[in-house]
Amino acid sequence: MMASNRKVVPECHKALDQMKYEIAAELGLPVGYNKSTFGNVEFATELGNVPASSIQEDYWGHIASRDAGAVGGAITSRLVKQAEQVLFGLQ
Repeated sequence: MMASNRKVVPECHKALDQMKYEIAAELGLPVGYNKSTFGNVEFATELGNVPASSIQEDYWGHIASRDAGAVGGAITSRLVKQAEQVLFGLQ
């Protein structure tokens, strides 16, 4: 059976994208994001010390696979932590 990227909750796309770019900024990765969705470049540049000139709109082609994997792993960790808090009432 092949894996699919089909979302169980299709409305989560925007939230996952925002989380992806927040984590990339925290890791200092110079990736762009959709300014209309996430505000201005200041967040990514301030949090990740990324020069604004290096931000490209929604482009990840220059990011190493290891770094992209780190973003995916961090997303998974945060989602698991959030689910545990909801399930076990640890809020």
